[in-house]
Amino acid sequence: MPRIRLKLPETYHFSTKLTLRIYDMNYGAHMGNDVVLSLVHEARVQFLKSLNLEERNFYGFSLLMADSAVVYKKEGFYGDELDVKISVSELYVYGFELFYLITNGKDEVARVKTGLVCYDKSNKKLIKIPLPFSDLFK
Repeated sequence: MPRIRLKLPETYHFSTKLTLRIYDMNYGAHMGNDVVLSLVHEARVQFLKSLNLEERNFYGFSLLMADSAVVYKKEGFYGDELDVKISVSELYVYGFELFYLITNGKDEVARVKTGLVCYDKSNKKLIKIPLPFSDLFK
């Protein structure tokens, strides 16, 4: 199977800092591979909050993660302060992709991409991406 490649975007729309905690470490004494999705989840919640949005209230609907891809570049260690940059990288009829670049200040730690879809919980179906959001990131 060929390696996954995630190309860096030209523009980032949000940035935050997150510190690795002791329970983020695995038995190899570095950041566990599962922690990366937790980190980008936290960054995504902060990004949405900066737009006065939430995953549970995205213009009156919800967001669901449809897929994710992670490319690990370097180890992360206890106490590392990580920079997480987010780019709205693709817009689709029913959702969008977010690209995350995680660095430790000097080196890339990981590249992540998540696909999010807009969901109407009451009718249990996908809905078109709200125009106010797509207009922000066209």
